[in-house]
Amino acid sequence: MIRNLLLAVTMAAGVAGDANAGIGPAEQPDLKLGFIKLTDMAPLAVAWEQGFFMDERLFVELEAQANWKVLLDRVIDGELDGAHMLAGQPLGASIGYGTKADVITAFSMDLNGNGITVSNDVWEAMKLQLDENADGEPKHPISASALKPVVESYREEGERFRMGMVFPVSTHNYELRYWLAAGGLNPGYYAPQRGDTSGTLEADVHLSVTPPPQMPATLEADTIQGYCVGEPWNQQAVFKGIGVPVITDYEIWPNNPEKVFGVTREWAEQNPNTHLRLLRAMIRAAHWLDENGNANRDEAVKILARSDYVGADEEVIANSMTGTFEYERGDVREVPDFNVFFRYYATYPYPSDAIWYLSQMRRWGQIPEAKPDDWYIRTAQEVYRADIYKQAARSLVEDGTLSADDFPDLDAENFQRPHQGELIDGVPFTPREPNAYIDSFEIGLKGKDTP
Repeated sequence: MIRNLLLAVTMAAGVAGDANAGIGPAEQPDLKLGFIKLTDMAPLAVAWEQGFFMDERLFVELEAQANWKVLLDRVIDGELDGAHMLAGQPLGASIGYGTKADVITAFSMDLNGNGITVSNDVWEAMKLQLDENADGEPKHPISASALKPVVESYREEGERFRMGMVFPVSTHNYELRYWLAAGGLNPGYYAPQRGDTSGTLEADVHLSVTPPPQMPATLEADTIQGYCVGEPWNQQAVFKGIGVPVITDYEIWPNNPEKVFGVTREWAEQNPNTHLRLLRAMIRAAHWLDENGNANRDEAVKILARSDYVGADEEVIANSMTGTFEYERGDVREVPDFNVFFRYYATYPYPSDAIWYLSQMRRWGQIPEAKPDDWYIRTAQEVYRADIYKQAARSLVEDGTLSADDFPDLDAENFQRPHQGELIDGVPFTPREPNAYIDSFEIGLKGKDTP
């Protein structure tokens, strides 16, 4: 309430100038935006705290949501105007996996930011399979092949090996599946055409949904033996002494796409100026988070630690947000790109990002039937709206807020995300030939396979 009052006074006084005359006034200046309590919601928090929403004459209320399904449903129903989303959510909704709705994104919120954590007992068993570096610490990246004997021992005892992820169309689900399959473990298939959405058909490792903040407690209760989640919930396991992160998603695929900002297509069409102003504010926030070699990250940690944002200890959030990551207690390593918000053109919604997610949906049966290559490309471009992003970016360059060098060539096609490293299994990602990419995996559906 106090924040909105301050904004109203500022606007009435005419202080919040209209920085970009090329974009008209917001059709809907009063907005409610949703988020999940994860560090990668930072662009929203920073846009509020640094006054970037205010600069765009937007009255924004940020509201934490219980879980990803509630968040998506509330955007679709219009209770939220937009939200911090899993990168697969607009795609899943648009193709009708789970909830069918027209959801788009014109803003990539970050790259990287996740980890895979296992219980202490599982880690001790995995360590028997690992080589050590000169300091006596496990060599990274750690392959899921080290987990395979542990999973087999569970099977021999008639038990299922269980791991948590945050949502069926989440990056976490696909990264965890990718890592497991690269190590020779089948994470199971979905069969929605038969009403089976468990994702556990033929599974060596059984994956289930757990909300991010509940991951450590669920692991401690031994309901699951590991999980894949964003920060600060991997570092929280280390802090509490209940688990060990074995790999980050940066090690699985350097500079992988993570979260997006999503709205319904109808809302975007009805509120084009509002949408552009939101994008301008969030692009500026992302730039602030990464500028001058992450110089603002300590301040960002203090912001995110507050209960109305992430609500975790500053020490836990700082572990990853400031360029380091702690695996075993005391095993702190430099990971400067664990959280990337702006550099490497992180905010641009590349079609290749969407195609990778769609390829994994097909690989694991969420898309149960074969699709031609052009379907993947067309769907990616319809949902990941680079055309809208370009308008916002151009306006920031035109008014001198940011430089043209901060963005990719906005007149180019910009189909495939640059600055990405090799996937952990060495399989080349070929976004213009998604079916060839899908068919190249040893584990997963191929061709016209149906689960």
